[in-house]
Amino acid sequence: MSWLPLSFGAPMVLWGLLALPVIWWLLRLTPPRPQTEVFPPLKILARVLRREETPQQSPWWLTLLRLLMAALVVMALAEPVFNPREKLPAEGAALALVVDNGWATAADWNKRVATAERLIADAGSNGVPVVIAFTAEKPNAEIGPFDASAALDHLRAAKPRPVPTDRPAVYARVAAALERLPGASVAVLADGLAAKGDDAAFKTLLEKNATGLVWATSDRPSLTGLIGADNQVDGFALTAIRAPGNPAPAQVTAGAFDDKGRRIADATLTFAPGEATATAAMAVPFELRNDFASIALDGEHQAGAVRVLDESSKRRRVGLLSQAEADQAQPLLSPLYYIRRALQPFADLVEPSSADLADAIPQLLDQKPAMIIMADVGTIPEQVKQRLVDWVDKGGTLVRFAGPRLAAAGNDDDLLPVRLRSGERALGGALSWTTPQAVTEFPKNGPFADLSPPSEVTVSRQVLAEPTPDIVERTWATLADGTPLVTGMKKDKGTLVLFHVTPEATWSNLPISGTFVEMLRRVVQLSRNQGAAIANAEATAASLAPYRMVGADGMLTPPSPDARPLVPGAGPLPVTLENPPGLYGSETGVFAHNLLDASSTFAPLARPLVSLPVTAVPYAFDESENLKGPLVAIALLLMVLDTLAVFWMGGLLARRPRRAAVATAATVLIVLGGLFGHADLARADDSKPGDAQAIDDISKTRIAYVITGEPGVDAISRAGLEGLTRFLIEKTALEPGPPAGVDIAKDELSFFPLIYWPIDATAPMPSPAAIARIDAYMQQGGTVLFDTRDQFSNGIGAGSASPATERLRDILGNLNVPPLEPVPSDHVLTKSFFILPEFPGRFNGSPLWVEASLDASNTENRPVRTGDGVSPIMITANDFAGAWAIDENGDPMLPTVPPDPMQRVYALRAGVNIMMYMLTGNYKSDQVHVPVLLERLGQ
Repeated sequence: MSWLPLSFGAPMVLWGLLALPVIWWLLRLTPPRPQTEVFPPLKILARVLRREETPQQSPWWLTLLRLLMAALVVMALAEPVFNPREKLPAEGAALALVVDNGWATAADWNKRVATAERLIADAGSNGVPVVIAFTAEKPNAEIGPFDASAALDHLRAAKPRPVPTDRPAVYARVAAALERLPGASVAVLADGLAAKGDDAAFKTLLEKNATGLVWATSDRPSLTGLIGADNQVDGFALTAIRAPGNPAPAQVTAGAFDDKGRRIADATLTFAPGEATATAAMAVPFELRNDFASIALDGEHQAGAVRVLDESSKRRRVGLLSQAEADQAQPLLSPLYYIRRALQPFADLVEPSSADLADAIPQLLDQKPAMIIMADVGTIPEQVKQRLVDWVDKGGTLVRFAGPRLAAAGNDDDLLPVRLRSGERALGGALSWTTPQAVTEFPKNGPFADLSPPSEVTVSRQVLAEPTPDIVERTWATLADGTPLVTGMKKDKGTLVLFHVTPEATWSNLPISGTFVEMLRRVVQLSRNQGAAIANAEATAASLAPYRMVGADGMLTPPSPDARPLVPGAGPLPVTLENPPGLYGSETGVFAHNLLDASSTFAPLARPLVSLPVTAVPYAFDESENLKGPLVAIALLLMVLDTLAVFWMGGLLARRPRRAAVATAATVLIVLGGLFGHADLARADDSKPGDAQAIDDISKTRIAYVITGEPGVDAISRAGLEGLTRFLIEKTALEPGPPAGVDIAKDELSFFPLIYWPIDATAPMPSPAAIARIDAYMQQGGTVLFDTRDQFSNGIGAGSASPATERLRDILGNLNVPPLEPVPSDHVLTKSFFILPEFPGRFNGSPLWVEASLDASNTENRPVRTGDGVSPIMITANDFAGAWAIDENGDPMLPTVPPDPMQRVYALRAGVNIMMYMLTGNYKSDQVHVPVLLERLGQ
């Protein structure tokens, strides 16, 4: 039965409301008035004794109260539901629930789970089993059938994955399971994006054993993806896509982030009405563009809106040098013409203003290029040669092209990868070919290994390399007769490369081929990060370990246990559960594996045309609310009022006013407490008054934090100390009680060994009396940990400072602060539990300041210094509480900067060390005496 927006689960009970007139008549019904006769001898007593009178009928308001109470009980028994939802068709032999959990579902995953929960609940109420499968899980994942409870457990354990869906394989498994359960209802919770093989997948799933279809999907996907981020001459060219056919214009902002997670550039992409593609240029300086580590679209919490960048996305400065003068009338004969044309799309080219090598080479080196190309440069002047050699040894890449000058100059062991024979080898001469030589397969140990040999390229002249034992290892390209076309070698941190032909089309037609562009691009990639995992010669055959993965929500996370090494190869690599999007490699070099490529599009998923009954449902939370509990609670409250009214009418409250008032207050408090629960307040002295609170505070060790009055700051402080408390219980023998918020102006502070004080410039300045209480607390052995949480602003020293640091200076100006110093490497704080070289929080970089150990010494190479007691004050700017803070599920509330999971672990370890130091003081310093004490005990 449904009366929108109210429905009843047991509407027949409402017939009980017809009994209200009967109840009213019974409440009004009273026995007839007795006849009163006065016995004469008792006249005197009749005047003395108080008459007990019974009213003939109850007051109208009491009758109305009781009728209302009865009506509420009847309505509660009818199980009313406010804003009821329509029951979904989950009948038949079973319910097959197929849920997309690919990257496109991350933004509204909770809504999808709520929709699936309603389907499972309805299946459970009908007593049918549930087959539940997810389209972005491993092929061997269990799919059931389950009962409703087990299906809910599988649903809540699932999560969105940063990979595409695999509907054909999963739908085939579900169809095979339904062969044993004919007549099942099928519910498809799709992500709204079409994929390859969808038609065949739906045909397999729905054609045989399904009796009905529940279709849940978005009408038009609201996703926006980033398919291109190319570092061009003037800036980063960005390309974003959305689903086609959207008539509304739209704007989305893209942000560029460095490897520490800091935002360093922005750009706005605008979609025209009806357009599915938007472009924009992120015009920032060349040096800043090379710091980009990732680019993400704002507000799009999914993996398709993020592109991670590797060395191939960074432009490098390339210096060009030639001894030949350019012929303005014949530019195609210039040694640098084809090199410029090949490199300009992906490198910034610089050339010296002088033709003299003694001046030109220093001019190029002063501009700090990543690579220098020399086109037929012969002998290098001695006065600049050593500087050029040092540049190569420190990581530079030197590329040289052959020509008459190089052939005549002879060998240069410092700046050539191989030794050369004198002269050159030409078509028709001595030791020459009778026909031009073609290029053969590129060696597998070189950077050109994945390129196809150009069939159109021939070489008629070259400089020959001396045959040496290592000539094969240094050969990157060969001719059909086995002689090297390109040679290269690593020299210290740098690279030497030699093209054995000229850079113009005189000795060969290589410079006018497309392969020449690709070869130079590979060499430029090699120069971007010498030693990079993807740029060196071994990377073409080696696998790259997972380094940082892109989560389904677009955040960079550590690799999951399912991630496997990636083997780079030719063409785009597929994104799978074993190779999710992210960075592969190590700190020395990474390879970017992104979810979307330049050809990606968002095509809406069309509902399959089937003859089955179809029920379309939207993704939404269940907003229905059962009113049975509130109605029963109101009825109980009316019952309490009825009881008090009866007491009042009977004169009980008049005879014992004081006790009655107490009873009334107690009754009301009990009822209200049962109805509405209790508030969990943060104040240390709010839960229990007086001695009881004091006993509770000292029964367990508790960490306190200062209540600043700023709700956001106080909430993070409490969540942070709760996270540290949980970590202490897991890792140490200490089991602290829940953290306590203290008002330093009036709460007792001596119960707490450590008080965490987050400095907030917007909070009121503590009164002189409150600061005096803190001073007394520190003098009596307590420790205050001040946290300005402004590591990226100015420190506590002289000069300009952040507002939080200025507020800290004002507070410390009224305290007896001892001399301070950053924690020394041999301080007991670095070894009180974990061995820590630094004390990071949500930020990393600020030192932890403690009382200076002026009289401490470290004799006999003791592990820690002696003489350093417990510091009464500690100061940091790293935001400890922000790193420790966890939510009710135990998940971190705030990201670390940079987003490194190990930084949060080190922050928690720092908190453990601080607590151990607070509770044990110098005991670590005394451990060096243990061998002597044990020896004496043995004697």
